[in-house]
Amino acid sequence: MSNQNSTTILSNLPIRPSTPWLAPLAGFSDLPFRLLCREFGCQVACTEMVSAKGLLYRSQGTIEILRTCPQDNPLVVQLYGSEPDTLARATENLLEQGFKYFDLNCGCSVKKVVKTGSGAALLKAPDLLVSIVKEMVKLAAPGCVGVKLRLGWSKNEPVYIDLARRLEAIGVGWITLHPRFAKQGFSGQADWLALKKLKASVKIPIIGSGDLFTAHDGLDCLELTRIDGIMFARGALYDPSIFLRYTCLIEKQKAPPKDGHFLAAMILKMARLYQKIDSSPRALLKMRTLVPKMIRDLPGARFLRNELTHCSSWSHLEEILNRLRLLGYA
Repeated sequence: MSNQNSTTILSNLPIRPSTPWLAPLAGFSDLPFRLLCREFGCQVACTEMVSAKGLLYRSQGTIEILRTCPQDNPLVVQLYGSEPDTLARATENLLEQGFKYFDLNCGCSVKKVVKTGSGAALLKAPDLLVSIVKEMVKLAAPGCVGVKLRLGWSKNEPVYIDLARRLEAIGVGWITLHPRFAKQGFSGQADWLALKKLKASVKIPIIGSGDLFTAHDGLDCLELTRIDGIMFARGALYDPSIFLRYTCLIEKQKAPPKDGHFLAAMILKMARLYQKIDSSPRALLKMRTLVPKMIRDLPGARFLRNELTHCSSWSHLEEILNRLRLLGYA
């Protein structure tokens, strides 16, 4: 039975089947990558995880993560931490900088995060989790704070439905659920039926994440669960045009072929964004990591993938892309 809490506050962000989101991807969902995804139809993007403490100490890494521009909108800043006061101060700081939408990460199961009591470790401390979100909601406008959850810490402790109801009661605008337990990491299969169960338990929008590797996965998840929206994570890393392909499925239109010509043009567009926004050596290193993922299914691309991992200059990258254009369909 759905929660009939009359105080439910819905977010004013676009959360519909037709408005796919980009997930917070540690190390990858920076400004150039977000802008590329937006060109292909991403409607809302999330920053990489931002340490609340790092923000308050103005660490250089945090400043880089928060880099944005007018075209990068709407943008959700994902925070992590384990102290209500620190998260409140971080939220206040971000509001002063002009940011409007926030998300608390309660799903990351990486050891260096959970050992601080942050991320998925908060699933083991529901009262603390709720108190942190309560402080964030007090500061932000109604419906401007979301929470990223997993099912619970372990299979013996599914807490997501009870937590969702408590979060709805304090004014959270949306919940994103990756339907695995924290101890699973990314092993096994995402339990999409848990998304359906959560959708029936609360009135606030539910966004689904987990095992959405293709546009068809997004549509299948929607049809099975009837949730409000989809968030692409690893699927977007493998193919930033997944947002376009997903929208084409929703609208029953034909998507462009994912051949060498299309992929080369997409990757060149990404290269131009990195060259314009981040001229540091790490930008080329990031391309060397991302591009092989994007062409992995293209027939005949194996040797190009190997060459890309050793690409030493932007001109070398463009020379590889010129050869990529000649390859066939993925």
